[in-house]
Amino acid sequence: MDFLHYEKGQLLAGKVAISELAKQYGTPLYVYSAEYITQQFLDYQKELTDRKHLICYAVKANSSLAVLHLLVKLGAGFDIVSQGELERTLIAGADPKKIVFSGVAKSISEIERALEVGIKCFNVESEAELYRINDVAKKLNKIANISFRINPDVDAKTHPYISTGLRENKFGISHQSALDIYRKATSLDHIHIVGIDCHIGSQLTETSPFLDAADRILAIVDKLKSENIHIKHIDLGGGLGVRYDQEQPPSASLIVSELKKKLANYRDLELLLEPGRSIVANSGLLITKVEYTKHQDDNHFAIVDAGMNDLIRPALYQAWMRVLPEKEPKPSDQRFIYNVVGPICESSDVLAYQRELSVQQDDLLIICSAGAYGFSMASNYNSHPRPAEVMLTDEQHHKLIRQRESFDDLWRGETL
Repeated sequence: MDFLHYEKGQLLAGKVAISELAKQYGTPLYVYSAEYITQQFLDYQKELTDRKHLICYAVKANSSLAVLHLLVKLGAGFDIVSQGELERTLIAGADPKKIVFSGVAKSISEIERALEVGIKCFNVESEAELYRINDVAKKLNKIANISFRINPDVDAKTHPYISTGLRENKFGISHQSALDIYRKATSLDHIHIVGIDCHIGSQLTETSPFLDAADRILAIVDKLKSENIHIKHIDLGGGLGVRYDQEQPPSASLIVSELKKKLANYRDLELLLEPGRSIVANSGLLITKVEYTKHQDDNHFAIVDAGMNDLIRPALYQAWMRVLPEKEPKPSDQRFIYNVVGPICESSDVLAYQRELSVQQDDLLIICSAGAYGFSMASNYNSHPRPAEVMLTDEQHHKLIRQRESFDDLWRGETL
């Protein structure tokens, strides 16, 4: 997060003081850098100028309309997993022909809506889904573009909750069954085969899982061609990791460069990628205020106003996220090894374990790398309104992109 730095004892995001953002918008507060998102997206694009491609941003990572609209302006496509995400991308100005629809449980109404607006394709994840899409398309007198998501049984070497490419995972169709289901699809009158897809997991920090998966998918492409089944695109998913602590993930440009080598003899195939975390994670931070410090025997707690309802990654994935004080520490400051905990009535409500900090009541702390799977997974647990979101439009300017929820918002739609 190179846009964060200390100056005259206070933490700045670009040229904007974190304390001023907290004062103007309140806490907890999500803040994103538009410049960072732009640069990360362009890192994928710049390596692909010499071949047909589409970068489909994974909406699940951060679905804020302002983030989606920024990516629309950069020419992005979108990888969606629900009708809600479809509607969000359309409101943000996305071209439906740049949208791919993933997910294992597409409902009839979701399929109808996607066919109505004319998406690029469905990433089909089961034989039952294939027949449902064909039936819905027949009812609407439409032809559905489909790509099969193939599970290549490749170990992504990541947290088991975000590994999706092993045979025991719920996602996709086993690579052993791929030929059979493609053959079945050719017999359906309202299905048009356009691609092949895979996605093996998230927070990948090595190139080998990407390349191993590509090899298995290309082997299937060759077998399909031998049976006169020709596809137009190959979608190799996303999942590239980012640096939260000491990870050293490959760059987007390196991954793309290596995949291009694999595809050198497949120039007729459009290449699709579905990055999410690598574009937005390190664009974002969560500002939180210390409500109390608590010193109990050898245990020290910084009790803050953000909790697992605002940022569930540490509780759900045991994720490590860097914590910075808004005030630059001085050598003379008294320090303790703190657990940074939130207001939620769960022992799992810990944002950071065992961090050496010098903090006092009413100080601000910054949770770094919170742009992906932060607000998008936030909830109202314990009846807390969700935070506001702010976009740094450049080094000096910022804009409110989502209002803080009110208490009235908590029970909107309910009745006594």
